[in-house]
Amino acid sequence: MTTTTLPRAATTDVTAASAVLDVVVPVYNEERDLGPCVRRLHAHLSATFPYPFRITVADNASTDGTLAVATTLAGELAGVEVVHLTEKGRGRALRAAWDASDAPVLAYMDVDLSTDLNAVLPLVAPLLSGHSDVSIGTRLARGSRVVRGAKRQFISRSYNILLRGTLQVGFSDAQCGFKAIRKDVAEQLLPLVEDTGWFFDTELLVLAQRAGLRIHEVPVDWIDDPDSRVDIVATALADLRGIARLARGLVDGSLPLQSLRSRFGREPLAAAGVPASMPSQLLRFAGVGVLSTVAYLLLFALLRPAAGAQAANFAALLITAVGNTALNRRLTFAVRGTAHAGRHQAQGLLLFALGLALTSGSLVALDAAAPAHPHLLEVAVLVLANLAATVLRFVLMRVWVFRKA
Repeated sequence: MTTTTLPRAATTDVTAASAVLDVVVPVYNEERDLGPCVRRLHAHLSATFPYPFRITVADNASTDGTLAVATTLAGELAGVEVVHLTEKGRGRALRAAWDASDAPVLAYMDVDLSTDLNAVLPLVAPLLSGHSDVSIGTRLARGSRVVRGAKRQFISRSYNILLRGTLQVGFSDAQCGFKAIRKDVAEQLLPLVEDTGWFFDTELLVLAQRAGLRIHEVPVDWIDDPDSRVDIVATALADLRGIARLARGLVDGSLPLQSLRSRFGREPLAAAGVPASMPSQLLRFAGVGVLSTVAYLLLFALLRPAAGAQAANFAALLITAVGNTALNRRLTFAVRGTAHAGRHQAQGLLLFALGLALTSGSLVALDAAAPAHPHLLEVAVLVLANLAATVLRFVLMRVWVFRKA
């Protein structure tokens, strides 16, 4: 791939090489819409934006007259630049333009200008002030006004529900073509973004959120472009592949999110008297505990007729203890890779011994108190003993087994 930056018109007092904002318009075969889009955007920024700005047309391998139109605009309008790429891909175009820019705030919008331009200043203001790291327009928040077909609305909402269910995202609209990012943040995140197409936005936002960066959302007025040439099926398949790839990276720890958090100083906040991350750890630990308890009871019920209560309790507790440690290691305390896995399992077995002492002791006490007790009472006692063992296991896992997690 080659990238060429074409000359721009002479700068004025409102548009300069030292632009505060660089708005990128990625295009592919948009010779008809590009001229009206850039002229309208340039007029709006000249009239309303209080800082120097630049508009960069990022042409990614157009085969029509798009590059010629872009070059003409750069010659006529102050502060308009053209970046030409020899390979397709909206994400590739944005990366090239943002990498080359010296503006402290980088933005982009689609060439159809579906978003009301009055949202530009609200979009970038939190980045200019330093309050936020990334800013996105959203069509799905309260206060947004949207004119679009039912099919596209359904696809958009379904996609964002899918993201929340699979990648646990907190932002509401990943696909709106109206976003901005601080240059210093982009320099850290862009090398980690692999996608060069339409999934680029989603991947960037997921990485930003997981790195603990602040994402600001701006409800927008949006009128859908009926002439959109996006291949919905191909884009949907590419998005699914991207989601699967990101999910693998988050699970196996291949994404250096902790180092990003350290660089940006975005460690989780701690409430008064509550250690950082404890509420979310408790929820995940509880989920693992429910699964472990169900598995334990099933195993105990299966093994007891042949092995007796004590032996069945030992086997069921041992099997579920190994699984419980492995799940809590990965899900609750976010420990990735194989380093210290053996040590963690050994420590988990010590916790198993404590749990065994509690549950076996409860069975001994029950036998002594009521030798002819019913089977349901035995199960109830074991459930209570397991709850006590679970509380003890969480405390010891947090302060001893995974204390550095």
